[in-house]
Amino acid sequence: MTPEGNRGIAPYGSWKSPITSDLIVSSTIAFDRIAVDGDAIYWSELRPVEGGRYVVVRRAPDGVVTDVTPAPFNARTLVHEYGGGAFTVAGGVVYFSNFSDQRLYRHAPGAPPEALTPPGKWRYADYVVDDRRRRVICVREDHTDATREAVNTLVSIDLLHPTAGRVLASGNDFYSNPRLSPDGSRLAWLTWGHPNMPWDGTELWVAEVGEDGSLRRPQQVAGGAAESIFQPEWSPAGVLYFVSDRTGWWNLYRWQGAGRIEHLWALDAEFGAAQWVFGLATYAFESAEQIICAYKQGGTWRLSRLDTAGRTPREIGTSYSEISSVHAGNGWVVFEAGSPEAFNAVVRLDLQTGRSETLRRSNAATVEAGYLSIPTAIEFPTEHGQTAHAFLYKPRNRDAAAPPGEKPPLLVRSHGGPTSATPATLNLGIQYWTSRGFAVLDVNYGGSTGYGRPYRERLNGQWGVVDVDDCANGARYLVDQGIADERRLAIRGGSAGGYTTLCALTFRSVFKAGASHFGIGDLEVFVRDTHKFESRYLDRLIGPFPERRDLYRARSPIHFVDRISCPMILFQGLEDKIVPPNQAEMMVEALRAKGLAVAYVPFEGEQHGFRKAENIKRALEGELYFYSRVFGFPLADPADPVRIDNL
Repeated sequence: MTPEGNRGIAPYGSWKSPITSDLIVSSTIAFDRIAVDGDAIYWSELRPVEGGRYVVVRRAPDGVVTDVTPAPFNARTLVHEYGGGAFTVAGGVVYFSNFSDQRLYRHAPGAPPEALTPPGKWRYADYVVDDRRRRVICVREDHTDATREAVNTLVSIDLLHPTAGRVLASGNDFYSNPRLSPDGSRLAWLTWGHPNMPWDGTELWVAEVGEDGSLRRPQQVAGGAAESIFQPEWSPAGVLYFVSDRTGWWNLYRWQGAGRIEHLWALDAEFGAAQWVFGLATYAFESAEQIICAYKQGGTWRLSRLDTAGRTPREIGTSYSEISSVHAGNGWVVFEAGSPEAFNAVVRLDLQTGRSETLRRSNAATVEAGYLSIPTAIEFPTEHGQTAHAFLYKPRNRDAAAPPGEKPPLLVRSHGGPTSATPATLNLGIQYWTSRGFAVLDVNYGGSTGYGRPYRERLNGQWGVVDVDDCANGARYLVDQGIADERRLAIRGGSAGGYTTLCALTFRSVFKAGASHFGIGDLEVFVRDTHKFESRYLDRLIGPFPERRDLYRARSPIHFVDRISCPMILFQGLEDKIVPPNQAEMMVEALRAKGLAVAYVPFEGEQHGFRKAENIKRALEGELYFYSRVFGFPLADPADPVRIDNL
């Protein structure tokens, strides 16, 4: 190993790095959600080395950690396609959706999982167990009628005489967060309708639960078309709490009945997040008197205690910059967390001593600090006199330095969603690039969450404009600062980030190459072919369809391939229902016909996002190989080449 003061000279991009694709896929997992059952803690893990299987894991009160879900079961739901909230636990029994058949299963200790719902075209998510009535309440998505849009409802599944479900609430387009009061007498839930997404406007409803399990006297207690409600929860004392963005920031509130709603903590910070998946949680009750809550302010998450009587907050000091999936027990709290120097992990924090314990890390790898780039949060000028946010990662490798005067290539990352945000936690998928000599700019463009509703709404009617401008202006800013080589600017993104990438390469001249991972090329095809959850999403981001078909066409890169003048690589899962493969294939054929350098890497058996280890590895190495050919730097290690047409 070379001392940092005596590094070898090599061009940017060609540095030899210990952060290999094999290291990333062999040791990386992702967490889906956390659940608490007494003093036992459960979470689910996505394991690429097991073919992308989700496994429920249990940490017993004595600290012993064991897998719960036996192979080949896969605890993953496809409700809304994105899923989440695929399992819950009560009395040591795990209830989960199984990916292959989407049926609900009951898994008691010492017994194999047993199906509770019959075979059919139903999907289930977001469970709560009603012990008093021996049933599970959840969201059901019904695909039995292929001639119409899927039907979403709240249903109950009888544990003694299971069926496909008894409908409890119906008539709206979407439902989530069924939550039963501690005494089982009331049920709260969220609902919303087209064209809203849950971060645009949701309604919070409460109903009495009869002895026969039916809902009586339902009433809307908060929310509406322009107010987003997030995570309703009942306190141990039976008081309903929730998060609302009625002030422009997602803050904590509680419902006192008779139309009375109390704002608990007024803060220019976000206690909520974009509900792309089920089961999100930013706060939990340690007791009836104390809430443990996480909130995001200035791009960083913090943890606090909030006294429910005096509404007095006290910060809990941690080293984490990202905190999610908050759950609590008596005297402790558990959550998922990470920082720029620490991988995401499931963490248990003792509230009396302040001592934290890492229960599971998302990556088992150990990487020496000299190979890690620590991000800097930056703001940079963008259109209309506004500023945008990003995290800047500079090249870093303790064993290598660039020739004098050379500036690094820049890789701009555009996150998915687009209503989402990129975190600043340790991510080997970013360090893979920086340790080889790339600078990386991870952009939270206008429309991202975490900066208040007005920032989130910058993208309304402007998707394909504001996000593209912010990515392009971020790259220009780093060129002007002397940080990046303007001749080697690349942009990459997946899903909505793939669309931003395609737009940037089509409608702007800043970037010299790009990589689209399952990105949208034709908005008209997307809006006609996509799934129910997002079928009206573009009404707000672009305009109503087909009334504003002109905008859909004007912002679809597929119609303007003649404007593209730089190389591009596209990656696509062939079973993707959110962005179907024809999106990538149309772009590839158009680029080939024009004579532009283009590469296409399709993956059998992958949906929206790559979950299998071999495909994650292939995508990483293929993208690096592509840039090495386009930008003209040698590779430090051999890589399987990808076919690049017209190069």
